[in-house]
Amino acid sequence: MAQSIHDFHDDPRNAAIRVWINGRLVPRAEATVSVFDSGFVLGDGVWEGLRVVGGQPVFLDAHLDRLFEGAKAIALDIGLDRRGLERAIRETLAANDMHDGVHLRLMVTRGVKRTPYQDPRVTIGPATVVIIPEHKTPKPETLSTGLKLFTVHVRRGFPDVQDPKLNSHSKLNCITACIQATAAGADEALMLDPHGFVATCNSTHFFIVRKGEVWTSTGDYCLGGITRANVLHVCREAGIPAREKNFSLTEVYSAEEAFCTGTFAGVVPVREIDGRTLGDGRPGPMVARLQGLYRELVQRDVLVRAGEKLA
Repeated sequence: MAQSIHDFHDDPRNAAIRVWINGRLVPRAEATVSVFDSGFVLGDGVWEGLRVVGGQPVFLDAHLDRLFEGAKAIALDIGLDRRGLERAIRETLAANDMHDGVHLRLMVTRGVKRTPYQDPRVTIGPATVVIIPEHKTPKPETLSTGLKLFTVHVRRGFPDVQDPKLNSHSKLNCITACIQATAAGADEALMLDPHGFVATCNSTHFFIVRKGEVWTSTGDYCLGGITRANVLHVCREAGIPAREKNFSLTEVYSAEEAFCTGTFAGVVPVREIDGRTLGDGRPGPMVARLQGLYRELVQRDVLVRAGEKLA
């Protein structure tokens, strides 16, 4: 989940963090890349946001899978293998003495260009790899009170225009959605697919609860969300009916509960959509149950990863 400005408190410790840039750890104030970098010039790159719990980057394998799939899709050579990226992440955490309440942004661009032009063949160097670690935790009231969503006119597009499965640096589609939602006084934008069905939010994935069933979109027009997949997984484990399907705003407005999912905050309740209050406006029993099940899954992953590190 890409964090909302409403979700976290600025932490003064972040002023002193060290950022990993192409193998060097530098103070935040000195963390820069070239104005000729592909990411700056064109948004040409892929990225991942990771949460750190108990010193472990949670669900790291799934995040690296998505990063390498995205890089392959745009013919980008990261220049490091999975083990090299994990070493870089752990080196960054160790250098900053970070263990909990941490969010990492791992970014890879195509590298420096000899001229600001879109053709990848004018790239003159290796990929640029950056890891920014920050102390960030969701506000307790966000998790307990919930979010306000607003349905925007900006749609999630067809994959032959810009594939929503690609976690690219080019996020203008989501940014314009976020701008409209903010202007409407909401925390997050609810976005429809080209056919008018509910797709996802601008930086999170969206679920509703109807008559004991958990619904989310087909996934055809949204990023392959890792927390989204994990929530569907814990539903299956717990015997909770969960469906990936097309549904309309009419079905959203009459849902008993709704929630968003993402790496940063996990499972977050939604209290209001387009001025309609869901239920009694407070987090419902299904959201509370799924928050607990997701926390348990996170702890299981932390224990497994910690055991692998010691082995």
